[in-house]
Amino acid sequence: MAGNTGRTGVGSSLALTLGSAVLWGLAHIWVGRRLTGAFLMGVELTLAGAAATAVLTAGPSLLSLAVQPAWLWVFALTAMLVASVAVAVIIRSYLLVRPKVAPPSAKYLSAAAIGVLCALVIAPMVYAARLAYISHNVVTSVFAESVTPIPVDPWKGLDRLNILLVGADAAANRVGVRTDSMTVASVDTRTGDTVLFGLPRNLEDVPMPPGPARDRFPYGFQGEPPYTPGLLNEVYQYAEDYPEMVPRQNKRHRGPTLLKRTISGILGLDIPYYAMVDMRGFVEIVDAIGGVRVRIKDPIVYGRQDEGLIEAGRRKLSGEEALWYGRSRTDSDDYVRMGRQKCLLNAVAKQADPMAVFQSFEKLATAAVDAISTDIPRQLLPDLVELAEKVKDSRIRSLQFVPPLIYSGAPDYHRIRREVITTLAAPPAPPRSMPALQAGNRRNAGERAETNAVVLDSACH
Repeated sequence: MAGNTGRTGVGSSLALTLGSAVLWGLAHIWVGRRLTGAFLMGVELTLAGAAATAVLTAGPSLLSLAVQPAWLWVFALTAMLVASVAVAVIIRSYLLVRPKVAPPSAKYLSAAAIGVLCALVIAPMVYAARLAYISHNVVTSVFAESVTPIPVDPWKGLDRLNILLVGADAAANRVGVRTDSMTVASVDTRTGDTVLFGLPRNLEDVPMPPGPARDRFPYGFQGEPPYTPGLLNEVYQYAEDYPEMVPRQNKRHRGPTLLKRTISGILGLDIPYYAMVDMRGFVEIVDAIGGVRVRIKDPIVYGRQDEGLIEAGRRKLSGEEALWYGRSRTDSDDYVRMGRQKCLLNAVAKQADPMAVFQSFEKLATAAVDAISTDIPRQLLPDLVELAEKVKDSRIRSLQFVPPLIYSGAPDYHRIRREVITTLAAPPAPPRSMPALQAGNRRNAGERAETNAVVLDSACH
């Protein structure tokens, strides 16, 4: 090929250009520019090898980079740079091998073909850059920057990380926000062993944390009688309405702060962070992944005016149906609804597989920004991603503080704290399906009581 002029017919030149789009430098070698061709091939193969190695061997590490704004910008800029180089290689390759003489029509068709080829090559890169940009927007919109430095090892000296998970219902016919679903996820930072502590929305006489809240309600939260009954799910909005309850906190921060402190006192756990999902946004999230499949034991009344039923059986629910499945109390009660909500969240987490997330990424990102609020600092996300990998490989236990263990009208808060201590001290559930875990009443030997602790996977099937 040393003496090859490289000038070929229109069809051959387009074929060589297409080959150079797949393997950079092919046209250069064809015309005798071996060093340049070998260099371009080496660059492309190095990039492809590095990308394949990263995808196959560095899964969690890649995920941790994907939640860091600086690295997301690097991803976006790298994708655009590679796209620009690929276009330059294609155009230069065609210029090297195009025919010296060709009719005008062939020139126009060749130019159009090269334009289409460039568009096909850069489209994935442009899309990757767009995904990185959208991810950057989600991370920076949902997660605030920490005002204090995050240690290199944030779990050092911390046996368990406790995060308050809240489902909020800000319905159009309701003033303010009601936190109708409240669960504390307690995660062992070494093993990923996770226990979910579920608190019913209708707990009464809730002890308030020291400070202005306890000064106002020394005998437990009473709400605003006679307008409200004084339940746990009112604490969030009460703090928002009465700034003096949480001094030196801004609007939309007062509610989460007081709710965290209150539930921390109930459970006897330190709760540094919360994450709240608005139920209307939850509808968009479910629709974005194409619905969610659940097993329905009994028919669920659908709609405010009893428009219909979600029939029993294995069903694929739309976002609106999933919302009603999780919130309906017709012919049931708060405790049954709590169980359905846990099953629903578990089903969404399991069925949101990588392909479904990828296909609906933009919709999910938009829904997440609108639906999720949290005080988890942005800088902690990489460590949380690594911890989540441990959680994924562990069994999740759930302890619901509902009858007969706890009666919401007259809660035994001392017993709640004892049950939390006992549950956390128990060994993690073995990796097999179990219908329920029964625990003894530790106060009296031989006397046993159901603790409502279940393996979450088994409770929903």
